[in-house]
Amino acid sequence: MNFFKIVIPVFLLSTNIQAQTNNEGQLHGNFQVDMQTYQKDSLIGAPEVPEKALLNSYANLIYSKGNFTAGIRYEAYMNTLLGYDSRYNGNGIPYRFLTYNNEGLEITAGSFYEQFGNGLILRAYEEKTLGYDNAFDGFRIKYQLYKGVSVKALAGKQRLFFAQGQGIVRGIDGEVNCNELITKMNEAKTQIIIGGSFVSKYQQDKDPVYNLPENVGAWASRLNISNGGFNINGEYAYKINDPSADNLYIYKNGNALLISTSYSKKGLGILLSAKRIDNMSFRSDRNASLIDLNINYLPILTKSYTYSFLNFYPYATQSNGEVGCGGEIMYKFKKETLFGGKYGTNISLNFSRLNNIEQTIPSDTNVIGASGTYGYESDFFKVGNDLYFQDFNAEINKKFSKKFSANFIYQNLIYNSYVLRKGHGTVYSNVGIVDMLYKINDKNAVHIEMAALFTKQDLGNWAMLQVEYSIAPKWFFSISNQYNYGNEDKSKQIHYYTGAIVYAKGGNRIQLGYGKQRQGIMCVGGVCRNVPASNGFILAISSSF
Repeated sequence: MNFFKIVIPVFLLSTNIQAQTNNEGQLHGNFQVDMQTYQKDSLIGAPEVPEKALLNSYANLIYSKGNFTAGIRYEAYMNTLLGYDSRYNGNGIPYRFLTYNNEGLEITAGSFYEQFGNGLILRAYEEKTLGYDNAFDGFRIKYQLYKGVSVKALAGKQRLFFAQGQGIVRGIDGEVNCNELITKMNEAKTQIIIGGSFVSKYQQDKDPVYNLPENVGAWASRLNISNGGFNINGEYAYKINDPSADNLYIYKNGNALLISTSYSKKGLGILLSAKRIDNMSFRSDRNASLIDLNINYLPILTKSYTYSFLNFYPYATQSNGEVGCGGEIMYKFKKETLFGGKYGTNISLNFSRLNNIEQTIPSDTNVIGASGTYGYESDFFKVGNDLYFQDFNAEINKKFSKKFSANFIYQNLIYNSYVLRKGHGTVYSNVGIVDMLYKINDKNAVHIEMAALFTKQDLGNWAMLQVEYSIAPKWFFSISNQYNYGNEDKSKQIHYYTGAIVYAKGGNRIQLGYGKQRQGIMCVGGVCRNVPASNGFILAISSSF
């Protein structure tokens, strides 16, 4: 609590600051309030909510002066919106920090987010749409040792709602920019950056059955090479045996490999990537589950979408084992050509595929995955026979006139519902989208999205229509309908209507909406949460300064 005795008075004093000159401190931040009312709707499966209305809210305040920066975040969940973990219920200040920065040295005390490399052994970040926050609370030091050479180290515990997890995490990361360090390479066209990390966690062993390792270490090395429009990035990580709830308490070591390469020039972009994940769940509490207390982050290869039907069957990273590849080609047909027309045409093709890893019986047992054993053995270069996910999509972006433009998208998807959603069997779907924008004048525009999803599995076929009207820069209106017309149960061929009005001015934004939300899964970057069905009003207010 001594930390608050230092930081809070700083904020109270900073509110008196009016001028924002170089010699005076600056206060900035933002506020967010999301409230929703709920009414029971047995037709869509919306449950009864005793409070009738639920609320998520937070406020960030950051004060900086000279070499010092201090910040706090106040959060209040009264109670949490449906779909968020109820352990957030309540209010408090879970995030607060003080940072000192001078001549290449940066020291942070309190809460902070951090990432080593691609995050294969450490990434702390926040994603409010998922209710995800694994911030560290402790100390972090960053230092520019020499031109082109930097190092950072940290120690702390992770956030667990309004408390902290049991384990202690310690880590160090170093990076060398060869072109900055070596004088002869200063002007070289080829840029080379190398880096390495080590992370350990400590958690006391209190298990009555197994002899569990109290200290678990992981290391990673990475390389990035670029030359003009060409870039290749690779990282390999290794983790010693880490029996946990995620892997059913097996003693196998884990590893991960991520490689991505890209090439770009005017009018053309190519991206290729591949990865292999084997037993790489890494948490500061071995008994944690869901999205709690993850130390690391395992990037996905699948494309991120903004359209709802393209996210109908999202991919969730399989930390116990997956291998896959992905690629995308983007090309622009020049103006005044056959396919380019008057304004040019953009096209992109994307493909990704992920399978399980091959597993064989280990030497210490005759069963794969048995608790208290090595679990399984796996050949690094062999791919399993079980397809988890496959996505092919094509997009054409075309401007037809100064006022009218459109996107045309097609997706073909194979989705292992049994593995990714604990459902039944495999879903095969096709999605088509036409997204049109018509600018009436400089201030007024109409946006229309039409989409259809076709599948013989799961809930059957869907259709969607969304119409948006905007009056720049302040007003925005939208109405939409998702219709599950292909559901085999005719009583569940439901229309999911929604509508919203948005007003924005300066740093303020107010949104009021009403509608029905279908039950599903929301994923961001391979991390997912369940979204329950709901029916009610939504009010969202945000402000920044």
